[in-house]
Amino acid sequence: MRLVSVSLRDFRGYESAAAELGDGLTIITGPNGAGKTNLLEGLYFGCTGRSCRTTNEREVVRFGQSATRVVVHAIGEDGEHELSVGFQPGQPKRMRVDGAAVERMLDVAQRPLLSVFLPDRLELVKGAPSLRRAHLDQFVAALWPARAGTRRAYAQALAQRNALIARIRAGSAGVDSLRSWDVQLARHAIALMADRSAAVATIAEPFVRCCAELGLDGDVAIAYRPRCRGDDIEQLCAELAERTPGDLERGFTGHGPHRDDVVAVRNGRELRAYGSQGQQRLSLLALLLAERRALSERRNAPPVMLLDDVMSELDARRRRALVDILRASGGQSLITATELEQIPAGEGDVQRIEVVSGRLLAPAGAR
Repeated sequence: MRLVSVSLRDFRGYESAAAELGDGLTIITGPNGAGKTNLLEGLYFGCTGRSCRTTNEREVVRFGQSATRVVVHAIGEDGEHELSVGFQPGQPKRMRVDGAAVERMLDVAQRPLLSVFLPDRLELVKGAPSLRRAHLDQFVAALWPARAGTRRAYAQALAQRNALIARIRAGSAGVDSLRSWDVQLARHAIALMADRSAAVATIAEPFVRCCAELGLDGDVAIAYRPRCRGDDIEQLCAELAERTPGDLERGFTGHGPHRDDVVAVRNGRELRAYGSQGQQRLSLLALLLAERRALSERRNAPPVMLLDDVMSELDARRRRALVDILRASGGQSLITATELEQIPAGEGDVQRIEVVSGRLLAPAGAR
């Protein structure tokens, strides 16, 4: 599945804009503030039904307007598909695929998978564990769509156990009533941890290779760190029971895969705490590229890479290495830059889009 075109209506700074996308590398250039990032966000919004930059989606509607609409055309082995998302603050989103309404774009088989690099996504490396857990669970769902419900089932069981803890604290339930929910929580926890562990295993070796190709030296690795020690329901129930007094004191469940983490290490030290900004940036790129390789092997098509301002803090050698990796892995990549010279694309089929003050100029074509 690849992207063919995108059209935006009243999205961020765009009143009306449309662009055709290249089969391989598409370079989006323009001065700072012209709307390059907004174009990538619009693509993401049209394919997923949500923003990759903000949780307050009122921000995506152009100032002074009441609604926005994004239409994406994609093509796969079964032909061309149209994905559209209309959004008016305060109203349900209007999401359609080939004219038929859908509830969640993320569940649609006809949409391309996307992988996004934004400068503020460095928080995925150096931020809170919750960010890495959420990212890992999204990766699990992309690898094995049938397992997407595992995380939701665990979350529901966790919410039920926490609600029961609140009733016990209020004196309306007994402690013994927790045992049945411990079993339910442990059952879903074991499945969730197994999915996460298997997903990280698929990228462990590609992550090391991508780090080497991008010039991140040293002994690097990525690892899944579950909070629980037990590997079966009985052992995990014992861990939960041991911590019940603390849970009752706090008022919520403090132990389980909702406290897990994923860590990237270099020479035995976590990059989150001990890596430089440049090393963290390279490790994030390596993670996204490793996931792309794993998804390409599993789903027979690499995700579309949306890379915003990725070249500004890379030296010439690493810029070349990144472009070479993207080309060697196939699929589509869209890269923004203030100057065309920042992207060493060389010869080949490269599509160029120039953005000037919220306007997309006619592509210069392949070069």
